[in-house]
Amino acid sequence: MPLFGNTFSPKKTPPRKSASLSNLHTLDRSTREIELGLEYGAPVLNIGGQSLKFEDGQWVTESGGTTSSKEVQKLKKRNMQLEEENNLLKLKIELLLDMLTETTAESHLIQKELEDMKNHYKRKK
Repeated sequence: MPLFGNTFSPKKTPPRKSASLSNLHTLDRSTREIELGLEYGAPVLNIGGQSLKFEDGQWVTESGGTTSSKEVQKLKKRNMQLEEENNLLKLKIELLLDMLTETTAESHLIQKELEDMKNHYKRKK
């Protein structure tokens, strides 16, 4: 039996606030724009000097035409080449680091052997 009574007595949680009383979420987009003055316009993106606008679910160039599939294929091919080159360079870096580690370990081993030989020679004298 606890000396000061029950020490665990959680507080009651306050009741949740009611959901928003605003009916803005029930309005369609055009009505919200009229009511609230929200005219965002289409998203515009500028990449590599080419300006693109998002219209009807597709990215369209500012001049009005969509980017050609030929150009997209060319960019995909270039991207693949760059990824392969990047992977090759990463592999070369790993190989060089392994070689450096091995050379450093051999150098430390030779240095230790040299010091041991010096110490052994000094003891003989």
